[in-house]
Amino acid sequence: MPAVVYDAVGERPRVVSVPVPECPRDGVLVRVAATGVCRSDWHAWRGHDPVPLPMIPGHEFAGTVAAVGDDVTGISVGTRVTAPFVNGCGHCAWCALGEAQVCPDQTQPGFTHLGSFAEYVAVRAAATNLVPLPDGVDMTTAAALGCRFATAFRALTAHAEVGPGTEVAVFGCGGVGLSAIMIAVALGARVTAVDVSATALSRARELGAAMTVDSSAAQEGVATAVVAATDGGAHITVDALGSAATAETGVLSLRRRGVHVQIGLMFGDAARAPLPWDRVIAWELRVAGSHGMAAADYPAMLALIEQGRLRPAELVGATVDLGGAVDALVAMDTPGAGAGGIVVARP
Repeated sequence: MPAVVYDAVGERPRVVSVPVPECPRDGVLVRVAATGVCRSDWHAWRGHDPVPLPMIPGHEFAGTVAAVGDDVTGISVGTRVTAPFVNGCGHCAWCALGEAQVCPDQTQPGFTHLGSFAEYVAVRAAATNLVPLPDGVDMTTAAALGCRFATAFRALTAHAEVGPGTEVAVFGCGGVGLSAIMIAVALGARVTAVDVSATALSRARELGAAMTVDSSAAQEGVATAVVAATDGGAHITVDALGSAATAETGVLSLRRRGVHVQIGLMFGDAARAPLPWDRVIAWELRVAGSHGMAAADYPAMLALIEQGRLRPAELVGATVDLGGAVDALVAMDTPGAGAGGIVVARP
């Protein structure tokens, strides 16, 4: 099958012919119809998140079931499906609770095993991880859900109570940030978007952000600007970029008893970045991490998409082939590369 492969950290990936993966006994083999190009793929390729090599990247995908494992029941060849980027083991207490996104034995295509920048990808523990797609959700839309959109959805619905009148500030307007903006607006929140890119901020306004803050030009300080834009501080801040500076600024942009949700991945020195804990304690703030969303939680999100309240297809900026996926991945070396929207590849 054709697939995108890289053999070394930072080496430009190539489109080559490789063997089709074996179908797991407890899983399925999915013929990929569409797969998103995500910044998490870039982190792995750049060595920030080490993976076994050689690797096929890709963890946001949709397609049809091409083969079913011997131990799998209730799933048929030809079924239209997607899956979260975090695949639970299906056996532990966390998976039994429907919290597969924190499964201690989780696997992730494109990170622990071969991913979806290919004609086929394997999904393990299908009973826990496979999500049948409603007829009203097309493949390109579904491929935009698996990491960025689903992570943003869970961040705003499980970790924070977003509703009419909620002041939400989103730091970083790439794929996950724009997803968070769309979802927050759909839930009735008033959103302030923060980014260094004028293009990204313009896109945020198109998706419903009421206020924007150019973090490269906020002379009085970004947190001060966000507090002013949110009428005294945000109820909820979301770091959709992942840096020590944005995490700290997110906390400092909250009003009393607010919630900061960390979506952006933190690597290197940022993994141990300090936060203003004096403010956290005195103002009774909460800090939460958000790591994807389990398959068990997909129906609520898919229902909102079918109803037209959420429109993830509007976040797709380009549809490319596998060669285009390589170009999009490499382009993420340039800051602001995600401002044009999610890139979806069709193998």
